[in-house]
Amino acid sequence: MKLTKIVATIAILSAFALAGCSSDEEKDASLTDGSLNGGMNDASVNGFGDGSGMDGGRFGANGKYGARGANGLPPEFSDPNNPLSKRTIYFMLDSSQVQQDFVSVIAAHARYLLANPSQHVVLEGNGDERGSREYNIGLGEQRSKTVANMLKAQGVSESQLSTVSYGEEKPVAMGHDESSWELNRRVEITY
Repeated sequence: MKLTKIVATIAILSAFALAGCSSDEEKDASLTDGSLNGGMNDASVNGFGDGSGMDGGRFGANGKYGARGANGLPPEFSDPNNPLSKRTIYFMLDSSQVQQDFVSVIAAHARYLLANPSQHVVLEGNGDERGSREYNIGLGEQRSKTVANMLKAQGVSESQLSTVSYGEEKPVAMGHDESSWELNRRVEITY
């Protein structure tokens, strides 16, 4: 079992090293099955670009992230240029597929969780108000499981992950229009 984890870790690290030599499109596609939805550019929704900002210089001498901030998380989580500061993954209507814009964000959280095995996250799936309550609970669950599966594919332990679905019950935008619905179709990564 330990040999399998070591081989998987080496494979993931090798993939990240090789991805640094490829284009952003090739790097991001290597982390998913390639069946991502096109369409809306979610960078306009949450205000981030290519997800760059992770660098080895932010690790302490023991390989862990540096000092903790007031919220109990390292300062990287407050730096708007760091993908760790993005803890919301947005989805298209009736979809649980992660869009290309969020692949690097999920990869950054995977790296953090791998470097900090005592950390745990809850992946909170949400939907907009359209559809039945039951449908939205199911869709929120599928969205949180999709993000969990992407984290696990990058080596994160299942024991570090929990999923929950709130369906339409916890909207962040109270409007009844597309701009509100876009903000409510999400998975929140909560440490």
